[in-house]
Amino acid sequence: MANELAEAAGHAAEHAPTASEYIVHHLGHLSTHHQEKIVDFSIINMDTIFWSVFVGVLGCFLMWLAARKATSGVPGRFQAFVEMVVEMVEDQSKSIVHGDRSFIAPLALTVFVWVALMNSLDFLPVDLFSSIFRLIGIDIHHRVVPTADLNGTLGMSLGVLALMIYYSLKIKGLGGWLHELFAAPFGIWLAPFNLLLNLIEYAAKTVSLGMRLFGNMYAGELLFLLIALLGSMATAFGFIGQVIAGSMWAIFHILIVFLQAFIFMMLTLVYIGQAHEGH
Repeated sequence: MANELAEAAGHAAEHAPTASEYIVHHLGHLSTHHQEKIVDFSIINMDTIFWSVFVGVLGCFLMWLAARKATSGVPGRFQAFVEMVVEMVEDQSKSIVHGDRSFIAPLALTVFVWVALMNSLDFLPVDLFSSIFRLIGIDIHHRVVPTADLNGTLGMSLGVLALMIYYSLKIKGLGGWLHELFAAPFGIWLAPFNLLLNLIEYAAKTVSLGMRLFGNMYAGELLFLLIALLGSMATAFGFIGQVIAGSMWAIFHILIVFLQAFIFMMLTLVYIGQAHEGH
């Protein structure tokens, strides 16, 4: 029996993935098909869509629950926390956007809660779902954090771009927006340069908004994977190092999770606020 167990352990060790294979597997997406080109819009990352929708529904439920249980008396901890978040978002939207905020303030609240919940999925154990799938005999790629997928963050930033253009047209009118597009900032006589500069500005805002969130969350996810590799070391140092490093990074990552949600919300408000103003 001892020999059989030893042989089984040796066989498992031989077929265990290397560090690079482990990281590559955990960074793979559950996609409709394998990506062979740098840009391929036919690919759909099913895990990103599922978890984005899941936490979106969860966020709506939490906000509905807070509104349903709201009282005029002394609030409970959950109600007090939600009121603090709502008041913070309202104050920021009031100071940045000068105009009708009946849609913009709830939008900012939705962005903050949604991004914060998506970022918080990074606190789940990195091997949780791979272990579950392995138990039921399935070996698939699966990533939980939607904001660590560039497709997800750029998708949200494209939504912000659409809102920027919408409010520019709504506030300034089609003629005013086109005039600003061709005349600002150097005057109508330099219309081609103005158009090119404004198009670059729109593109830079969109790309930087999505890349900033993606870069921070991707780096955090990668660091969690590197810390998890310490546990593969069959020594006391590996286990203790994994516990200490993982705990320290998880505590620090709490700040990153909510800070990135706040930054994404603030930039959304800033860009929409700029659409209300002229050059």
